[in-house]
Amino acid sequence: MVQTILILAANPQGTKPLRLDEEVREIDAGLQRAKQREQFVLEQKWAVRPRDIQRAMLDNNPSIVHFSGHGTGDEGLVFEDEIGSAKLVDGEALAGLFELFAEQVECVVLNGCYSEVQALAIAQQINYVIGMKKAIGDKAAIEFAVGFYDALGAGRSVEFAHKLGCAAIRLAGIPEQLTPVLKKKPNIQKAVSIEEQPPITNEPAPEELNDSDKELLTELLIRSRRAEYSARKALCIRIGIESNQLGFLRQSTDADFALELIDYLYTTDDKQALGKICSELEVVFQRGKYSADLKNLKSKLNCN
Repeated sequence: MVQTILILAANPQGTKPLRLDEEVREIDAGLQRAKQREQFVLEQKWAVRPRDIQRAMLDNNPSIVHFSGHGTGDEGLVFEDEIGSAKLVDGEALAGLFELFAEQVECVVLNGCYSEVQALAIAQQINYVIGMKKAIGDKAAIEFAVGFYDALGAGRSVEFAHKLGCAAIRLAGIPEQLTPVLKKKPNIQKAVSIEEQPPITNEPAPEELNDSDKELLTELLIRSRRAEYSARKALCIRIGIESNQLGFLRQSTDADFALELIDYLYTTDDKQALGKICSELEVVFQRGKYSADLKNLKSKLNCN
């Protein structure tokens, strides 16, 4: 089945110039060389105004929608008005529009600063939405887009493509690999091929870590003093990751480092390293009220 990728680009007058043409050119080049290139059609719309979004959706019937431009957090994404000046569109308005196209759109990529707010709103209607949890530089945005669409062009899933996009940022030596975040529609039903179906057993399916689990691990890592600057390299060695490849190793505070480390391991789905962190914390909190919580986390990670 051929999938249409709709690019919506906007860089209004009076806003910081972005390398949007380079981003789109690199996406197109990657898809042209992809082994499944016949499965994708790339449609581009430039200097997009709010009404252009709905028209492009109707005209192109996309399965993937990619916004490239500026974001402002709670205020919305930046499109253009009739004279080329900035026009903000908030997340609820976008979510309302995408609700009408939920049967055809599988994924939305918001490649603009602080767009996590809009991603959360749209993800109530669309299966997969990627947003940026903070500002992202031009080069990182381009590297992410190239990695993401290279993966889709190779037949990989959206979840894998998101991880590859983040890895591409890191490989380029840019410490922004944790900025793109993937939001999924609540109770999403993932399609699984016959070959991918797991064998039937009487054992319950493992649970996934949630945001509360991440917050608990981050808090305990700070309390354990394993996130102190003098202890960080040793911790990385013990959990099996290369400390010199972590752009956040020198974060100024223990809290920043702990948050970035847990977020990184969660984003890259490194359950083994997360399990080892739980074991580290069990040594510190073995007699405390958190012992049962850590045991539960290890069970979720299948590390018992």
